[in-house]
Amino acid sequence: MNLLEILKDAINPFTDGEKPPLHVGEVMNLWFFLTATEQTLRGEQVSYNIVQDHELKEKLQDVINNVHEPILKELTQFLKEEGVPLPQSTPEKPIGDYRSVPEGAKLSDEEVANLLMFNIILGITYACRGMTESVRPDVAAMFGKYQITKIAFSVTLKELAAKKGWLRIPPYFDAGKFVQQT
Repeated sequence: MNLLEILKDAINPFTDGEKPPLHVGEVMNLWFFLTATEQTLRGEQVSYNIVQDHELKEKLQDVINNVHEPILKELTQFLKEEGVPLPQSTPEKPIGDYRSVPEGAKLSDEEVANLLMFNIILGITYACRGMTESVRPDVAAMFGKYQITKIAFSVTLKELAAKKGWLRIPPYFDAGKFVQQT
């Protein structure tokens, strides 16, 4: 595998200035990723209002400002330029105070952290799908960038979750302790 050849092949379609139109799979993946990003962002805005842990609040601020808002902005602009109708948007959530939300009506900090981790995992997985199903190199590159951005964020989030005891770890498996039944 020659990385320089791969890079050259990826950049070559841009050198002539002509881009083929998006195919329906690319449009669907971009449109769905935009919709999922916006809904994830709204959940993070609500979560910011209910978490009490200062470090988790900082992580939410980070993912909102440095991961999902930039993705939302770039995808919206890209789809507009490509002439793709945008999904209906939902309004941003205002900053609130967790003390005004009844205890049974909000998630705990641990639940918010685990939901955030789950959503990041889904975003990484779907970005990989979008990247591999793209024909246009610019679309594949966008999905690759989103995947790397989410992976980088997930590393720091996992460290925080482990430190706080929020990380859900499956039971350890020792194949030597299990006997296959016949």
